Amino acid sequence: MCGIVGILGKSAVAPQLVEALKLLEYRGYDSAGVATLENGALTRRRAEGKLRELETRLHKEPLSGKIGIGHTRWATHGAPNETNAHPHATEKLAVVHNGIIENFRELREELEKEGAKFLTETDTEVVAHLVTNAMNKGKGPVEAVAESLPKLRGAFALGFLFKGENDLLVGARRGSPLAVGYGNGEMFLGSDAIALAPMTNKIAYLEEGDLAVLTRESVEIRDEKGVIVHRPTQIVAAGSFIVDKGNHRHFMAKEIHEQPEVVGHTLSHYIDMAREEVRLPKLPFDFKDVERITISACGTAYYAGLVAKYWFERFARITVDVDIASEFRYRDAPMPKNGLAIFVSQSGETADTLASLRYAKEHAQHTLSIVNVPTSTIARESGAIMPTLAGPEIGVASTKAFTCQLAALAVLAIGAGKARGNLSRDDERKLVHALIEVPRHMSEALKLEEHIERLAKQIADASDVLYLGRGTNYPLALEGALKLKEISYIHAEGYAAGELKHGPIALIDENMPVVVIAPHDFIFEKTASNMQEVLARGGRIVLVTDAKGAANAGVKAEAVLVLPEMPATVTPLVFSIPVQLLAYHVAVMRGTDVDQPRNLAKSVTVE
Repeated sequence: MCGIVGILGKSAVAPQLVEALKLLEYRGYDSAGVATLENGALTRRRAEGKLRELETRLHKEPLSGKIGIGHTRWATHGAPNETNAHPHATEKLAVVHNGIIENFRELREELEKEGAKFLTETDTEVVAHLVTNAMNKGKGPVEAVAESLPKLRGAFALGFLFKGENDLLVGARRGSPLAVGYGNGEMFLGSDAIALAPMTNKIAYLEEGDLAVLTRESVEIRDEKGVIVHRPTQIVAAGSFIVDKGNHRHFMAKEIHEQPEVVGHTLSHYIDMAREEVRLPKLPFDFKDVERITISACGTAYYAGLVAKYWFERFARITVDVDIASEFRYRDAPMPKNGLAIFVSQSGETADTLASLRYAKEHAQHTLSIVNVPTSTIARESGAIMPTLAGPEIGVASTKAFTCQLAALAVLAIGAGKARGNLSRDDERKLVHALIEVPRHMSEALKLEEHIERLAKQIADASDVLYLGRGTNYPLALEGALKLKEISYIHAEGYAAGELKHGPIALIDENMPVVVIAPHDFIFEKTASNMQEVLARGGRIVLVTDAKGAANAGVKAEAVLVLPEMPATVTPLVFSIPVQLLAYHVAVMRGTDVDQPRNLAKSVTVE
C-alpha cells in the first residue's frame, strides 16, 4: 500500500518526511520520494527501491524547505522506477497519491488535446495535470482541486503542494484513508496515525469525500458537497499508534473500511492497470499442464476457496475440489498427476492447512499459497506464494483478509484461463477492468452503513437468521452466516437458495430474518421465486441487490440494500461489505466483544 505524508513545519522537513515514511514501510513499496518548496520553487528527490536509497540521494542533494510532501509507492501504473516515483509534478504543483484513478486514460487524452505533456506511465500524473489545467484557467489552488475531484473515478487519497504557496497543503480522500495531525504552528497529513506519531498525537480523520486545507495555524475541512464541516480531533497515546483504531469504535469496523484501499493494492500487485492485463508472479508450473486443482482452507478462507471454484471452472475449465483443511488432511484423498494444490490462510500458520500442504507435497502436487504473512510457515513451505496486501488484521473475524484473498484468487483464475487459451485478450481485458472498478464500488457500498445500522436493530433480537445465495453468492451466504455467528452469537445458517425447499423452508416463520444476496444476474429470477416462497410463510426478507434487482424482485422486503451495478464476476468482493457491516452492527447492538469474540482465536495453530 502506498504511504502519504505532508508537513507544514518550522524547519527543514525532508528528514521528518523520510522518518515518517519509514513508519509506513509495513505497507510495502518499491520506490519513494519527497518534494519541498525551496524559496517557493518546487524541488523533488526520488529514488527507486527502499528508503535508504532516497536517504542517500538526500544526503548528496539536501533540501531545506519547511513545507513538503512524501510518498512510498507500490507500482500500479508503470514500472517501479524513479521516473514513475511520486511526487509527480507540473510547473505549478506536486502531488502524492494512494489509490487508483480508473478513468485516467480518458482524462489523459482530454488533457493532451489541451496541450498537457505527460512524462510518466502513471495514473497519478493525470491528477497533477488536471488540477494544473484548472489553475491555468484562473482557479486558485484550493478551488482547482475542488473542481477536479469530481472528475476522478476511483478510490484515492491525495496530498498537494503548490509552487509559491509556503503556507498551504491540500489533502483529499475518497476510498483511501487520510488523517490530519495538529501541531503548535505546524500541521501534518498522513495515510494513518502511525506516520504522524513522532510529530503529534492530536489527530482528525477525514471522512469519505472530504477535502482538507491546511496552513500552519488552521485546518479547514470541506465535505463532498463543498460545505465546511468539523471533524472531531482525538488524542492518541503514543503506544497505541502501532494498533490504532483510527476514528472507529472497533478494529473490525476499521478493517471493513480499509477494504477499498487494501483490495486495490492487492489487485495492483497482480494486474497491469494501464494495459488491463494479469501480471502473475513467475510460477514453477504451467497452467496448461494442470489437470486438477485442489483448494484447502479453514473458516472464512474456505469460503474464499468456494468462490474461487466457480471462477477457475468458468474461466480456465479446470475441475476444482475445495476442502475444509481439517477434513482433507484425514480423508486420504487421491492426488492426480500434474495437480495443483492451493492453500488459503490469513496467518499462514493455520495448523490444519499446513498439514494439508505437507500432504500435498508428499503426493507430488504443485503447491501455491495465498497468505497475508509472506514470512509464515505455509508461505515458506509452498512451491509458490501470492501474498495478499491486507496489512495487519487485528479483529478475530476476518474481513479485509477475506476480500484480499478473493482478489488474488480472481486474478489467478483469470491468469489460468488466459494460459490455457480459454480466455481471449478481449475477455481478459473485460474481466480485469471489472476488478479495477472494485475499490470504487466498495467505497459506494460503505455508504450504506447508516441504513445497515438501523436495520441491525431489527435483527439484533432474532434467535435464528437464514442467508441465501446462488452461484458465487452462495459461499457469500455461508460467510455472512459465519460472521453473524462469530461476533453476535446469533445462530445463523447459509444455504444455496435452490436448497430452500429441501429442508430450511421448514424453519421459516414471522420471527426469522432471511438475508438474500442476489445481484441482478442470469439466475436472479430463480432467486426471486425463492423469496416469494419465504414471504408466503411469513418470513422477513432483507434483500442485498443492485438497482435492477430492487426494481425486479417483485417482493415486499423488510429492507433492501442497493449496491452499484457491476459484472457478476466481482459481486462477491463488493457484496461482502454489507454482509460484514450487518454482522458488525448487530453485534454492537447486542453488546458483544466484537474484536475478540468468546472462544475464538485469530490464528488456529493447534488442532
